[in-house]
Amino acid sequence: MTIRTTNHPLCRVLALVTLAAALLAPQAALAANDAALLPRDLSPWGMFANADIVVKAVMVGLAFASLVTWTVWLAKTIELARASQVAKQRMAALERDTTLAEVATASRNGRDAVAQLVQSAAREVSLSDGINDEGLKERVALRLERVEGAMARRVARGTGIVATIGATAPFVGLFGTVWGIMNAFIGISEAHTTNLAVVAPGIAEALLATAMGLIAAIPAVIIYNVLVRGITAYRALLGDASAQVLLVLSRQSSLAAAHGRTPVARAAE
Repeated sequence: MTIRTTNHPLCRVLALVTLAAALLAPQAALAANDAALLPRDLSPWGMFANADIVVKAVMVGLAFASLVTWTVWLAKTIELARASQVAKQRMAALERDTTLAEVATASRNGRDAVAQLVQSAAREVSLSDGINDEGLKERVALRLERVEGAMARRVARGTGIVATIGATAPFVGLFGTVWGIMNAFIGISEAHTTNLAVVAPGIAEALLATAMGLIAAIPAVIIYNVLVRGITAYRALLGDASAQVLLVLSRQSSLAAAHGRTPVARAAE
C-alpha cells in the first residue's frame, strides 16, 4: 500500500511551521528595525544627551533658573530671619524707659532698619533746633516713612527675578516642547513612516522640556509667595518700630514740657 506524502501528518506540521515562519519574518524584521531606530537610553539623562541643541539649551536654562530660585530663597530666608531678630531687639530697647538720644547712641553703628529709623528721627530732632510743635512730629513721621520704604525695598531685592522665573519658565518649557514635536514631525517626513521608533525620541524630548519648565516654575511661584508674606510681615514690624519711635518722641516731649525743658536739649545730651 502506497502512502501519499502530502497527507502525512508530519508533512502537514512541517508545512504549517514553514507558513508561520514566512508570516512572522516581516514582523521580526520590523521589530529589529524598531530596536535599531530607538535610542539606547530613554532615561532623562539619555534623552538630554540625544536631544537637539535647542532643546538642550532650553533644559540648561531652566535648570539654571531653578538653581537661582533656590539660591534666592535661601539667601532671603536667612536675611529676613536676621533682620526680624535685630528689629525685635531694637524695639525691645525702645519699649524700655529711655530717651531717643540714648537709643540713637546705642544704635549709632547699626546698619539695620530700626537703627536707621532711630538715627533719622534723632537727626530731625537735632535739626529742629528746639522747636517743639506739630510740625516736628510730621517731619519725623515723614523721615520714618522714607526710611521704612527704603529698608523694605532693600530686603525685597532679588524677589523680582523669582517672580519672573515663575511666570516665564512654563513658556520656555513650552518652546522646548514645540521644538521637540517639530523635530518628531521632521523625522516622520524624512523616514516616510509613522513608526513609533521615529516619533518617540522627539516626543520624549518635548515632554522632558515641559517637565523641566514645570520643575522650574512651580517652586518659583511657591517661593515667591512665601517671600512676599515674609517681606510683608517684616514691613509690618518696621511700621511698629516707626510707631514706637514716635511714641518715644512724644513721651519725651511731654516729659520735657512738664519739666520746662525742650526735647532737643534732652536729645543733644
